[in-house]
Amino acid sequence: MNLKELGYRLPAEWEVHQATWLSWPHKEDSWPGKIAAIWPVYAQMVALLARSETVYLNVNDAEMETQARQYLQAAGAKGDIRFQHFPTNDAWCRDHGAIFVTRPAEPHLVATTWGYNAWGNKYPPFDLDNQIPKKMAETLNVPRFEGQMILEGGSIDVNGKGLLLTSEACLLNPNRNPHLSQTEIEQRLCTMFGVEKILWLGEGIVGDDTDGHVDDLARFVAPDTIVTVVEDDPSDENYALLQENLTRLQRMRDLQGQPLKILPLPMPPAVCYEEQRLPASYANFYIANRVVLVPFFNHPNDQKAQTMLQKLFPSREVVGLDCTDLVWGLGTFHCLTQQVPATGLT
Repeated sequence: MNLKELGYRLPAEWEVHQATWLSWPHKEDSWPGKIAAIWPVYAQMVALLARSETVYLNVNDAEMETQARQYLQAAGAKGDIRFQHFPTNDAWCRDHGAIFVTRPAEPHLVATTWGYNAWGNKYPPFDLDNQIPKKMAETLNVPRFEGQMILEGGSIDVNGKGLLLTSEACLLNPNRNPHLSQTEIEQRLCTMFGVEKILWLGEGIVGDDTDGHVDDLARFVAPDTIVTVVEDDPSDENYALLQENLTRLQRMRDLQGQPLKILPLPMPPAVCYEEQRLPASYANFYIANRVVLVPFFNHPNDQKAQTMLQKLFPSREVVGLDCTDLVWGLGTFHCLTQQVPATGLT
C-alpha cells in the first residue's frame, strides 16, 4: 500500500497528540536487580504525561494493573489513563508499538505496523510484543497497513515536512532486513510515512544494543533544525563516531537544497553498571503536548541539556527525571513512549 499517494504522512513529534501509548515494565531480565527501582520513575513519567494528554498503558493482567495503579497513585498521577490488558514481553513501546500516520481526509488516522524481532533477535521471546500494533489499531478503531519489513520506532525521526532521519548501523544491519537493499528500504519508508528524502547517519552510541537507534543520536526539534549529541572529551569512546555524525549532519540539505540548522547537545559522562557502559543520552527526550521529558544522569550537563531544550520548546515545560536506574534497561523516555497524533489538523 502506498500511503504517501493517499495523502498520509508521519507527523513530527511536536505536532499535537491525541495520546501517548506505553507498556508497563515487568521483565526483570531487562533491569536485572533493579526493576523495583525503576517503577517509581516510570510512574513519575506517566504522571507528567497524563497532565499533557491521554495515556494508554498496556498491562499483562488485573494484578499488574493493580501494581501500576499503586505506583501511579504514589506519583500523584491524575488525568485520563486508560489501562489496556494487552500482555507484552517488554516495555519498549516505541519499538513494538504501531506508528501512526495522518491525512486531512477520512480516514484521518491509520496505523502502520512493522515486523519486530527484538533488535535482531537479541532478546526472545517477542511474540506478545508483535501483537501490540494490531491491538492498538483495534482499540482506536483505525485501519492498519503492514510495512512488510523489520522496523523499530526508535530507529527513525521525522520533521513532518518530508525528511526522515535514520542510521546505517541500524536499518542496514543484516539482522533486520538482509533481503532488502538500501534503496528498497528507502522506498518503503517514503511510501509508508509520506516522506521525500532519507537522511543517513552512521554509527550509534556505545552501549546501544539497538545497533544505533537515531533517538539516542539526533532529533528534529523544528522542520529545519536538528539537535545532535556531541562528546567533548576526545578520549571518550563516543567522541569520534559522534564527530563523524556531526559532519554528516552539517552536509545534509533539506528538500529545497538548504542546509539544516544543527545544534550540539551535550552528552553525560559515561554511565556504567556492573562494568557495562549504558546508552545514556540526552537525545532520548520525548515531546508531549505540554511537556518535554528529558533523562537526567546526576551530572551538571543535565541542566545544560534542559536549558537548551527549554529554549527550543518555550511553550512546553521541559522536565528532567533521574534515569540512572532506568537506563540500566538500555533505554529511557523516548524508547518507552509512542505518540498517537491528533486527527483533523494536518
